[in-house]
Amino acid sequence: MTTYSVLLKGAYYMTKLSPKVSIIGCGNVGMRYAYSMIITGTARELVLVDYNRQKAEGEAMDLSHGAPYVSPVNIYAGDYPATADSDLVVITAGKGQKPGETRIDLVKGNAEILKSIVPQVVKYSPKAIILVASNPVDILSYIAYKISGKPANEVIGSGTVLDSARFKYLIGKHCNIDSRSIHALILGEHGDSEFPMWSKAIIGGVMFKDYCNVCDKIGCGKKVQEKLDEIFKEVRDSAYEIIAKKGETSYGIGLSLTKISDAILKDENTVLPVSSLIEDYYGVSDAYLSVPAVVHKNGIRQTLRVDFDEQELALFKNSAKTVKEVIKASGF
Repeated sequence: MTTYSVLLKGAYYMTKLSPKVSIIGCGNVGMRYAYSMIITGTARELVLVDYNRQKAEGEAMDLSHGAPYVSPVNIYAGDYPATADSDLVVITAGKGQKPGETRIDLVKGNAEILKSIVPQVVKYSPKAIILVASNPVDILSYIAYKISGKPANEVIGSGTVLDSARFKYLIGKHCNIDSRSIHALILGEHGDSEFPMWSKAIIGGVMFKDYCNVCDKIGCGKKVQEKLDEIFKEVRDSAYEIIAKKGETSYGIGLSLTKISDAILKDENTVLPVSSLIEDYYGVSDAYLSVPAVVHKNGIRQTLRVDFDEQELALFKNSAKTVKEVIKASGF
């Protein structure tokens, strides 16, 4: 399709640029994501939607002024009609987590916000993939799926993609290894019941448990399990610490959302621990949880059944129980 935009008599008319991404919610998370998308050149068209239209317009103007330094991208603010025919709609709107609050504490208010957003998204972009980042992301992704009436593979939560990035970073920091050489996952709920999959963690093709046996890391010694527990605790509690220090988390999730968006918009078939609908997964069904999933242009191509050890399986089922109880209490 020919791409162009013209300013005519004060009105902005445009053809659809591809890929087109709409961001619902212009808070810190939404704008860190928008900035990351511009820097990476992932989208050609970004639509910003917020209940505060003036803020959305200001953000669009500010981002647009970097045009000479990035790949071509058309950025503008609008209401839901402007999102029409989006390839991807990312929902970041919602009440943010405050110091002392858990993600689960946000359910009621953010579920109500979602009820007003999702029907509008589906109305104007019925074929779009919906990516939910608002917390608690597993519960809200499930609610978005139910409200939308879309196939489950087209409604995705950001899940534990960020948690897994934190996990790899901290393992790399401890072992003095580039985190890109580490393959390790946090699975389950994006929240307090998440768990590390140590049994399948790999450093440069070497199983982590084997790496620990030959590692001469000073200060670890024979207290390997204590150090592993310490690393996971730091991963799980990172958001609480960041929120206590600066009031919100946004950069990490912005980059994580861009990684997921790349997999969708570029049809990459990338394996990511996104939150997706679980059906008969070790006996767990009808809940959104993070397990490894192949992500491509149609959303979730398939979830991968991992071989949990006994402890991990128990932790997975506990995480599922936690999420399903909240879903039930929310009325969905």
